[in-house]
Amino acid sequence: MHVFHRRKTIAAALAACTVAASAAGCASSSNSAAAAGSTPGAPVTISVGCEPPTSKALSRSDWVKDVTAFEKLYPYITVKSDDTNPCDDPATFNAKLASGKMDNVFYTYFTDAANVISSGESADIQQYAKQINDYSSIQSSLLNVYRQGNSSSGDLYGIPTGNYSLGLVYNKALFQQAGLDPNSPPTTWDQVETDAIAISKLGRGDIGYADYSAQNTGGWHFVAELYSRGGTAVSPDGKSANFDNADGQAVLQYLHRLRFTDNVMGTNQGLQYNDLLQMMASGKLGMYVGDPSTLTSIHSQYNTPYTNLAVGPMPGESATLLGGSGYMFNKDDTSAQIQAGIKWINYEFETSGLGQFDYRRLAAEAQPVGLPEPDMWQGAVANADATAKAKYANIPTANFSAYVAALPTMKLLIEPPQAQAIYAKGDAAMFAVLTKPNADITQLLSTFASQADTILANTQ
Repeated sequence: MHVFHRRKTIAAALAACTVAASAAGCASSSNSAAAAGSTPGAPVTISVGCEPPTSKALSRSDWVKDVTAFEKLYPYITVKSDDTNPCDDPATFNAKLASGKMDNVFYTYFTDAANVISSGESADIQQYAKQINDYSSIQSSLLNVYRQGNSSSGDLYGIPTGNYSLGLVYNKALFQQAGLDPNSPPTTWDQVETDAIAISKLGRGDIGYADYSAQNTGGWHFVAELYSRGGTAVSPDGKSANFDNADGQAVLQYLHRLRFTDNVMGTNQGLQYNDLLQMMASGKLGMYVGDPSTLTSIHSQYNTPYTNLAVGPMPGESATLLGGSGYMFNKDDTSAQIQAGIKWINYEFETSGLGQFDYRRLAAEAQPVGLPEPDMWQGAVANADATAKAKYANIPTANFSAYVAALPTMKLLIEPPQAQAIYAKGDAAMFAVLTKPNADITQLLSTFASQADTILANTQ
Protein backbone atom coordinates (compact mmCIF):
# COMPACT_ATOMS: atom_id res chain seq x y z
CA MET A 1 0.00 0.00 0.00
CA HIS A 2 2.70 2.43 -0.63
CA VAL A 3 4.20 4.32 -3.54
CA PHE A 4 6.40 7.09 -2.17
CA HIS A 5 9.79 8.47 -3.22
CA ARG A 6 12.74 6.64 -1.71
CA ARG A 7 16.15 7.66 -0.47
CA LYS A 8 18.05 7.67 -3.75
CA THR A 9 17.68 6.79 -7.38
CA ILE A 10 20.11 4.16 -8.61
CA ALA A 11 20.48 2.13 -11.75
CA ALA A 12 19.57 -1.08 -9.94
CA ALA A 13 16.25 0.44 -8.93
CA LEU A 14 15.42 1.07 -12.56
CA ALA A 15 16.20 -2.56 -13.31
CA ALA A 16 14.00 -3.64 -10.40
CA CYS A 17 11.02 -1.75 -11.72
CA THR A 18 11.54 -3.24 -15.16
CA VAL A 19 11.66 -6.78 -13.79
CA ALA A 20 8.83 -6.40 -11.29
CA ALA A 21 6.53 -3.95 -13.03
CA SER A 22 3.88 -6.42 -14.12
CA ALA A 23 3.44 -7.87 -10.64
CA ALA A 24 4.22 -4.90 -8.46
CA GLY A 25 3.35 -1.79 -10.44
CA CYS A 26 6.46 0.26 -9.59
CA ALA A 27 5.27 3.84 -9.38
CA SER A 28 8.71 5.24 -8.65
CA SER A 29 12.18 4.51 -9.98
CA SER A 30 13.69 4.91 -6.53
CA ASN A 31 12.80 1.67 -4.79
CA SER A 32 16.43 1.36 -3.86
CA ALA A 33 16.17 -0.99 -0.93
CA ALA A 34 14.17 -3.51 -2.91
CA ALA A 35 16.70 -3.52 -5.71
CA ALA A 36 20.02 -2.69 -4.08
CA GLY A 37 22.20 -5.69 -3.35
CA SER A 38 20.70 -7.81 -6.10
CA THR A 39 24.13 -9.08 -7.02
CA PRO A 40 23.82 -12.87 -7.25
CA GLY A 41 25.03 -14.76 -4.21
CA ALA A 42 25.16 -18.37 -3.10
CA PRO A 43 21.78 -20.09 -3.36
CA VAL A 44 19.67 -19.68 -0.23
CA THR A 45 16.17 -20.90 0.64
CA ILE A 46 13.88 -19.31 3.21
CA SER A 47 10.51 -20.40 4.51
CA VAL A 48 8.18 -17.46 5.15
CA GLY A 49 4.98 -17.54 7.17
CA CYS A 50 1.57 -15.98 6.67
CA GLU A 51 1.00 -16.52 2.97
CA PRO A 52 -2.67 -15.56 2.47
CA PRO A 53 -4.98 -18.60 2.39
CA THR A 54 -6.64 -19.71 -0.82
CA SER A 55 -9.94 -18.45 0.62
CA LYS A 56 -8.58 -14.91 0.11
CA ALA A 57 -8.15 -15.29 -3.62
CA LEU A 58 -6.92 -11.79 -4.51
CA SER A 59 -4.42 -11.57 -1.67
CA ARG A 60 -3.16 -15.08 -2.41
CA SER A 61 -2.75 -14.32 -6.10
CA ASP A 62 -0.87 -11.10 -5.37
CA TRP A 63 1.46 -12.91 -2.96
CA VAL A 64 2.24 -15.63 -5.51
CA LYS A 65 2.93 -13.02 -8.20
CA ASP A 66 5.18 -11.13 -5.82
CA VAL A 67 7.18 -14.24 -4.93
CA THR A 68 7.70 -14.91 -8.65
CA ALA A 69 8.84 -11.34 -9.31
CA PHE A 70 11.04 -11.33 -6.22
CA GLU A 71 12.78 -14.56 -7.22
CA LYS A 72 13.46 -13.08 -10.66
CA LEU A 73 14.96 -10.04 -9.00
CA TYR A 74 17.03 -12.22 -6.66
CA PRO A 75 17.59 -15.46 -8.60
CA TYR A 76 19.71 -16.95 -5.83
CA ILE A 77 16.85 -16.73 -3.27
CA THR A 78 14.04 -19.28 -3.11
CA VAL A 79 10.96 -18.39 -1.04
CA LYS A 80 8.93 -21.27 0.35
CA SER A 81 5.60 -19.82 1.45
CA ASP A 82 3.76 -21.19 4.48
CA ASP A 83 0.00 -20.61 4.31
CA THR A 84 -0.79 -22.03 7.75
CA ASN A 85 -3.69 -20.00 9.11
CA PRO A 86 -4.25 -18.40 11.51
CA CYS A 87 -0.74 -17.07 10.94
CA ASP A 88 -0.26 -16.69 14.69
CA ASP A 89 -2.66 -18.88 16.65
CA PRO A 90 -2.49 -17.90 20.34
CA ALA A 91 -3.59 -21.41 21.32
CA THR A 92 -0.62 -23.10 19.67
CA PHE A 93 1.98 -20.38 19.14
CA ASN A 94 4.09 -20.99 22.27
CA ALA A 95 4.17 -24.76 21.78
CA LYS A 96 5.23 -24.34 18.17
CA LEU A 97 7.90 -21.87 19.22
CA ALA A 98 9.31 -24.22 21.85
CA SER A 99 9.38 -27.10 19.36
CA GLY A 100 11.73 -25.19 17.06
CA LYS A 101 9.30 -25.54 14.15
CA MET A 102 9.00 -21.88 13.25
CA ASP A 103 9.65 -20.73 9.69
CA ASN A 104 12.93 -19.01 8.89
CA VAL A 105 10.92 -15.79 8.76
CA PHE A 106 7.89 -16.15 11.01
CA TYR A 107 4.87 -13.96 11.57
CA THR A 108 4.11 -12.54 15.02
CA TYR A 109 1.61 -10.27 16.64
CA PHE A 110 3.23 -7.43 18.56
CA THR A 111 2.03 -9.12 21.74
CA ASP A 112 4.21 -12.16 21.09
CA ALA A 113 7.49 -10.35 20.56
CA ALA A 114 8.62 -10.03 24.17
CA ASN A 115 7.96 -13.68 24.91
CA VAL A 116 9.73 -14.82 21.73
CA ILE A 117 12.76 -12.72 22.61
CA SER A 118 12.92 -13.99 26.20
CA SER A 119 12.57 -17.58 24.97
CA GLY A 120 15.79 -17.28 22.98
CA GLU A 121 14.08 -18.67 19.89
CA SER A 122 14.65 -15.64 17.65
CA ALA A 123 17.79 -14.22 16.04
CA ASP A 124 19.09 -10.75 16.86
CA ILE A 125 19.16 -8.93 13.51
CA GLN A 126 20.51 -5.58 14.71
CA GLN A 127 23.72 -5.95 12.68
CA TYR A 128 21.56 -6.13 9.53
CA ALA A 129 19.19 -3.31 10.51
CA LYS A 130 20.47 -0.86 7.91
CA GLN A 131 19.39 -3.30 5.21
CA ILE A 132 15.76 -2.69 6.25
CA ASN A 133 14.16 -0.22 3.89
CA ASP A 134 13.80 3.28 5.36
CA TYR A 135 14.92 1.87 8.69
CA SER A 136 15.64 5.30 10.15
CA SER A 137 12.11 6.49 9.31
CA ILE A 138 10.20 3.60 10.90
CA GLN A 139 8.43 4.83 14.03
CA SER A 140 10.53 3.98 17.06
CA SER A 141 7.45 2.79 18.97
CA LEU A 142 7.08 0.02 16.38
CA LEU A 143 10.72 -0.98 16.25
CA ASN A 144 10.87 -1.06 20.03
CA VAL A 145 8.24 -3.80 20.04
CA TYR A 146 10.99 -6.06 18.72
CA ARG A 147 13.67 -4.98 21.15
CA GLN A 148 14.56 -6.44 24.54
CA GLY A 149 12.37 -4.75 27.12
CA ASN A 150 10.55 -2.74 24.42
CA SER A 151 13.18 -0.01 24.49
CA SER A 152 16.01 1.10 22.27
CA SER A 153 18.78 -1.07 23.65
CA GLY A 154 20.99 -1.93 20.71
CA ASP A 155 19.25 -5.15 19.73
CA LEU A 156 16.51 -5.92 17.22
CA TYR A 157 14.66 -9.20 16.82
CA GLY A 158 12.06 -8.42 14.21
CA ILE A 159 10.61 -6.02 11.68
CA PRO A 160 7.14 -4.43 12.04
CA THR A 161 5.06 -4.77 8.88
CA GLY A 162 1.65 -3.47 9.96
CA ASN A 163 0.00 -1.57 12.79
CA TYR A 164 -3.26 -0.07 13.94
CA SER A 165 -4.46 2.10 16.79
CA LEU A 166 -7.96 2.32 18.18
CA GLY A 167 -10.36 5.22 17.87
CA LEU A 168 -14.11 5.79 18.07
CA VAL A 169 -16.23 4.53 15.18
CA TYR A 170 -19.47 6.47 14.90
CA ASN A 171 -22.60 6.85 12.77
CA LYS A 172 -22.82 10.35 11.29
CA ALA A 173 -26.50 9.99 10.37
CA LEU A 174 -27.51 9.14 13.93
CA PHE A 175 -25.42 12.04 15.21
CA GLN A 176 -27.23 14.45 12.92
CA GLN A 177 -30.65 13.02 13.76
CA ALA A 178 -29.88 13.39 17.47
CA GLY A 179 -28.90 17.04 17.04
CA LEU A 180 -25.16 16.36 17.34
CA ASP A 181 -22.43 17.63 15.04
CA PRO A 182 -21.58 14.73 12.69
CA ASN A 183 -18.17 16.25 11.97
CA SER A 184 -17.16 16.63 15.63
CA PRO A 185 -17.08 13.24 17.35
CA PRO A 186 -16.73 13.18 21.15
CA THR A 187 -13.20 13.32 22.52
CA THR A 188 -13.89 12.54 26.20
CA TRP A 189 -15.76 9.67 27.82
CA ASP A 190 -18.21 12.13 29.38
CA GLN A 191 -19.02 13.42 25.90
CA VAL A 192 -19.47 9.84 24.66
CA GLU A 193 -22.01 9.30 27.42
CA THR A 194 -23.87 12.52 26.64
CA ASP A 195 -23.99 11.73 22.92
CA ALA A 196 -25.02 8.12 23.54
CA ILE A 197 -27.96 9.32 25.64
CA ALA A 198 -29.01 11.73 22.89
CA ILE A 199 -28.93 8.96 20.28
CA SER A 200 -30.87 6.51 22.46
CA LYS A 201 -33.50 9.16 23.11
CA LEU A 202 -34.44 9.13 19.44
CA GLY A 203 -36.86 6.46 20.65
CA ARG A 204 -36.54 4.01 17.79
CA GLY A 205 -34.49 1.35 19.50
CA ASP A 206 -31.20 2.96 18.50
CA ILE A 207 -28.23 2.00 20.68
CA GLY A 208 -26.02 4.90 21.67
CA TYR A 209 -22.88 2.94 22.50
CA ALA A 210 -21.93 -0.74 22.49
CA ASP A 211 -18.98 -2.79 23.71
CA TYR A 212 -17.54 -6.29 23.60
CA SER A 213 -17.54 -9.02 26.24
CA ALA A 214 -16.83 -12.36 24.51
CA GLN A 215 -14.11 -14.32 22.66
CA ASN A 216 -11.25 -12.22 24.10
CA THR A 217 -12.69 -8.99 22.73
CA GLY A 218 -14.03 -7.85 26.11
CA GLY A 219 -10.62 -8.02 27.73
CA TRP A 220 -9.11 -6.32 24.69
CA HIS A 221 -11.45 -3.36 25.01
CA PHE A 222 -11.04 -3.25 28.77
CA VAL A 223 -7.31 -2.72 28.28
CA ALA A 224 -7.86 -0.18 25.49
CA GLU A 225 -10.27 1.83 27.62
CA LEU A 226 -7.93 1.53 30.59
CA TYR A 227 -5.12 3.04 28.50
CA SER A 228 -7.40 5.86 27.39
CA ARG A 229 -7.93 6.81 31.02
CA GLY A 230 -4.22 6.97 31.79
CA GLY A 231 -3.91 3.46 33.23
CA THR A 232 -1.61 0.59 32.38
CA ALA A 233 -2.37 -3.10 32.13
CA VAL A 234 0.80 -4.51 33.73
CA SER A 235 3.56 -3.34 36.03
CA PRO A 236 6.69 -1.81 34.46
CA ASP A 237 8.56 -5.11 34.82
CA GLY A 238 5.71 -6.98 33.13
CA LYS A 239 5.36 -9.43 36.03
CA SER A 240 2.00 -8.43 37.51
CA ALA A 241 -1.34 -6.86 36.67
CA ASN A 242 -1.73 -3.14 37.27
CA PHE A 243 -5.45 -2.50 36.85
CA ASP A 244 -6.97 -3.49 40.21
CA ASN A 245 -7.10 0.20 41.09
CA ALA A 246 -9.01 3.42 40.43
CA ASP A 247 -8.29 3.31 36.68
CA GLY A 248 -9.70 -0.20 36.33
CA GLN A 249 -12.66 0.73 38.51
CA ALA A 250 -13.39 3.72 36.27
CA VAL A 251 -13.62 1.56 33.16
CA LEU A 252 -16.09 -0.92 34.62
CA GLN A 253 -18.12 1.64 36.55
CA TYR A 254 -18.52 3.72 33.42
CA LEU A 255 -19.78 0.80 31.34
CA HIS A 256 -22.12 -0.30 34.15
CA ARG A 257 -23.58 3.21 34.30
CA LEU A 258 -24.11 3.34 30.52
CA ARG A 259 -25.79 -0.04 30.61
CA PHE A 260 -28.05 0.20 33.67
CA THR A 261 -28.41 3.91 34.52
CA ASP A 262 -28.34 5.54 31.10
CA ASN A 263 -29.79 2.51 29.29
CA VAL A 264 -27.88 3.33 26.09
CA MET A 265 -26.26 -0.06 25.39
CA GLY A 266 -29.24 -2.29 24.68
CA THR A 267 -29.99 -5.61 26.34
CA ASN A 268 -28.11 -7.92 23.98
CA GLN A 269 -24.66 -8.52 25.50
CA GLY A 270 -21.90 -11.10 25.17
CA LEU A 271 -21.00 -9.40 21.88
CA GLN A 272 -17.95 -10.49 19.87
CA TYR A 273 -15.97 -8.91 17.06
CA ASN A 274 -18.34 -9.03 14.08
CA ASP A 275 -21.41 -8.21 16.18
CA LEU A 276 -20.56 -4.52 16.47
CA LEU A 277 -19.72 -4.29 12.79
CA GLN A 278 -23.09 -5.79 11.92
CA MET A 279 -24.87 -3.46 14.33
CA MET A 280 -23.16 -0.45 12.78
CA ALA A 281 -24.04 -1.72 9.32
CA SER A 282 -27.71 -1.86 10.35
CA GLY A 283 -27.69 1.88 11.04
CA LYS A 284 -28.94 1.38 14.59
CA LEU A 285 -25.67 1.81 16.52
CA GLY A 286 -24.20 5.19 17.35
CA MET A 287 -20.64 4.46 18.56
CA TYR A 288 -18.10 1.77 19.43
CA VAL A 289 -14.35 1.56 19.91
CA GLY A 290 -12.59 0.27 16.79
CA ASP A 291 -9.86 0.97 14.27
CA PRO A 292 -10.32 2.51 10.81
CA SER A 293 -10.19 -0.83 9.00
CA THR A 294 -13.55 -1.75 10.49
CA LEU A 295 -15.16 0.72 8.09
CA THR A 296 -13.85 -1.18 5.08
CA SER A 297 -14.95 -4.44 6.72
CA ILE A 298 -18.48 -3.12 7.25
CA HIS A 299 -18.59 -1.92 3.66
CA SER A 300 -17.30 -5.17 2.16
CA GLN A 301 -19.19 -7.60 4.40
CA TYR A 302 -22.56 -5.88 4.53
CA ASN A 303 -22.61 -3.67 1.41
CA THR A 304 -22.97 -0.64 3.66
CA PRO A 305 -22.11 2.66 1.94
CA TYR A 306 -19.36 4.71 3.53
CA THR A 307 -21.60 7.77 3.67
CA ASN A 308 -22.43 7.62 7.38
CA LEU A 309 -19.38 5.73 8.69
CA ALA A 310 -16.61 7.73 10.36
CA VAL A 311 -13.82 7.40 12.91
CA GLY A 312 -12.77 9.89 15.56
CA PRO A 313 -9.94 9.75 18.09
CA MET A 314 -9.98 7.47 21.10
CA PRO A 315 -11.77 9.39 23.88
CA GLY A 316 -9.93 10.15 27.10
CA GLU A 317 -6.41 11.17 28.04
CA SER A 318 -4.76 11.18 24.60
CA ALA A 319 -3.62 7.57 24.80
CA THR A 320 -4.72 4.59 22.77
CA LEU A 321 -3.92 0.94 22.26
CA LEU A 322 -1.38 0.12 19.57
CA GLY A 323 -1.59 -3.26 17.91
CA GLY A 324 0.04 -4.83 14.93
CA SER A 325 2.26 -7.51 13.54
CA GLY A 326 5.59 -8.18 11.95
CA TYR A 327 8.17 -10.85 11.24
CA MET A 328 10.89 -12.38 13.37
CA PHE A 329 13.78 -14.67 12.40
CA ASN A 330 14.43 -18.21 13.55
CA LYS A 331 17.37 -18.49 15.93
CA ASP A 332 18.88 -21.16 13.65
CA ASP A 333 18.84 -18.97 10.54
CA THR A 334 22.13 -18.45 8.81
CA SER A 335 23.38 -14.96 8.03
CA ALA A 336 22.42 -15.54 4.40
CA GLN A 337 18.87 -16.54 5.38
CA ILE A 338 18.45 -13.48 7.58
CA GLN A 339 19.60 -11.17 4.81
CA ALA A 340 17.41 -12.95 2.27
CA GLY A 341 14.48 -12.65 4.66
CA ILE A 342 15.05 -8.92 5.04
CA LYS A 343 15.08 -8.56 1.25
CA TRP A 344 11.73 -10.34 1.04
CA ILE A 345 10.23 -8.21 3.81
CA ASN A 346 11.53 -5.08 2.09
CA TYR A 347 9.91 -6.20 -1.14
CA GLU A 348 6.55 -7.31 0.19
CA PHE A 349 6.03 -5.01 3.18
CA GLU A 350 8.39 -2.05 3.21
CA THR A 351 8.92 -0.64 -0.29
CA SER A 352 7.22 1.94 -2.46
CA GLY A 353 5.07 0.51 -5.21
CA LEU A 354 5.56 -3.09 -4.16
CA GLY A 355 3.63 -5.71 -2.21
CA GLN A 356 1.23 -4.40 0.39
CA PHE A 357 2.05 -0.82 -0.63
CA ASP A 358 1.25 -1.21 -4.31
CA TYR A 359 -1.68 1.20 -4.21
CA ARG A 360 -2.15 1.10 -7.98
CA ARG A 361 -2.63 -2.65 -7.98
CA LEU A 362 -4.93 -2.58 -4.97
CA ALA A 363 -7.12 0.09 -6.56
CA ALA A 364 -7.27 -1.87 -9.83
CA GLU A 365 -8.46 -4.88 -7.82
CA ALA A 366 -11.10 -2.74 -6.11
CA GLN A 367 -9.44 -3.34 -2.76
CA PRO A 368 -9.67 -0.40 -0.33
CA VAL A 369 -7.02 2.29 -0.64
CA GLY A 370 -6.97 5.30 1.65
CA LEU A 371 -6.99 3.90 5.18
CA PRO A 372 -4.75 5.79 7.62
CA GLU A 373 -3.09 2.49 8.54
CA PRO A 374 -0.60 0.95 8.49
CA ASP A 375 0.99 4.09 9.92
CA MET A 376 4.60 2.92 9.96
CA TRP A 377 6.77 5.90 9.12
CA GLN A 378 7.56 9.38 10.27
CA GLY A 379 8.87 12.54 8.62
CA ALA A 380 9.36 12.86 4.88
CA VAL A 381 8.73 9.17 4.22
CA ALA A 382 5.35 9.32 5.96
CA ASN A 383 4.40 12.48 4.06
CA ALA A 384 5.36 10.94 0.72
CA ASP A 385 3.37 7.80 1.55
CA ALA A 386 0.29 9.89 2.28
CA THR A 387 0.64 11.71 -1.03
CA ALA A 388 1.02 8.46 -2.95
CA LYS A 389 -1.91 6.87 -1.17
CA ALA A 390 -4.13 9.86 -1.94
CA LYS A 391 -3.47 9.40 -5.67
CA TYR A 392 -5.15 6.00 -5.68
CA ALA A 393 -7.61 6.42 -2.80
CA ASN A 394 -10.96 4.79 -3.55
CA ILE A 395 -12.65 5.29 -0.18
CA PRO A 396 -13.74 8.63 1.37
CA THR A 397 -10.66 9.56 3.39
CA ALA A 398 -12.52 12.49 4.95
CA ASN A 399 -14.31 9.91 7.11
CA PHE A 400 -11.05 9.50 9.05
CA SER A 401 -10.11 13.18 9.26
CA ALA A 402 -10.81 13.63 12.99
CA TYR A 403 -8.91 10.43 13.79
CA VAL A 404 -5.94 11.41 11.63
CA ALA A 405 -5.80 14.94 13.03
CA ALA A 406 -5.59 13.65 16.61
CA LEU A 407 -3.16 10.79 15.99
CA PRO A 408 0.08 12.82 16.29
CA THR A 409 -0.94 13.84 19.82
CA MET A 410 -1.85 10.33 20.94
CA LYS A 411 0.38 8.20 23.13
CA LEU A 412 0.46 4.76 21.53
CA LEU A 413 0.63 1.95 24.09
CA ILE A 414 1.37 -1.63 23.10
CA GLU A 415 -0.80 -4.47 24.31
CA PRO A 416 0.31 -6.33 27.45
CA PRO A 417 2.42 -9.52 27.40
CA GLN A 418 0.35 -12.67 26.82
CA ALA A 419 -2.43 -10.36 25.76
CA GLN A 420 -4.82 -12.96 24.37
CA ALA A 421 -4.69 -15.05 27.54
CA ILE A 422 -5.30 -11.96 29.66
CA TYR A 423 -8.09 -10.75 27.39
CA ALA A 424 -9.86 -14.09 27.72
CA LYS A 425 -10.03 -13.60 31.49
CA GLY A 426 -11.19 -10.02 31.06
CA ASP A 427 -14.27 -11.12 29.15
CA ALA A 428 -15.89 -12.32 32.37
CA ALA A 429 -15.53 -8.95 34.09
CA MET A 430 -16.85 -7.09 31.06
CA PHE A 431 -19.79 -9.48 30.64
CA ALA A 432 -20.73 -9.20 34.30
CA VAL A 433 -20.87 -5.41 34.39
CA LEU A 434 -22.99 -5.41 31.23
CA THR A 435 -25.47 -8.06 32.41
CA LYS A 436 -25.71 -7.77 36.21
CA PRO A 437 -27.38 -4.68 37.71
CA ASN A 438 -25.70 -5.43 41.06
CA ALA A 439 -22.30 -6.49 39.71
CA ASP A 440 -19.57 -6.38 42.37
CA ILE A 441 -16.97 -4.39 40.43
CA THR A 442 -14.39 -4.58 43.22
CA GLN A 443 -14.55 -8.37 43.28
CA LEU A 444 -14.61 -8.64 39.50
CA LEU A 445 -11.43 -6.59 39.20
CA SER A 446 -9.71 -8.50 41.99
CA THR A 447 -10.46 -11.84 40.33
CA PHE A 448 -9.39 -10.61 36.90
CA ALA A 449 -6.13 -9.18 38.27
CA SER A 450 -5.35 -12.40 40.14
CA GLN A 451 -5.88 -14.42 36.98
CA ALA A 452 -3.66 -12.05 35.02
CA ASP A 453 -0.96 -12.35 37.68
CA THR A 454 -0.97 -16.12 37.26
CA ILE A 455 -0.68 -15.82 33.48
CA LEU A 456 2.21 -13.38 33.74
CA ALA A 457 4.00 -15.47 36.37
CA ASN A 458 3.82 -18.54 34.18
CA THR A 459 5.44 -16.79 31.21
CA GLN A 460 8.54 -15.46 32.96
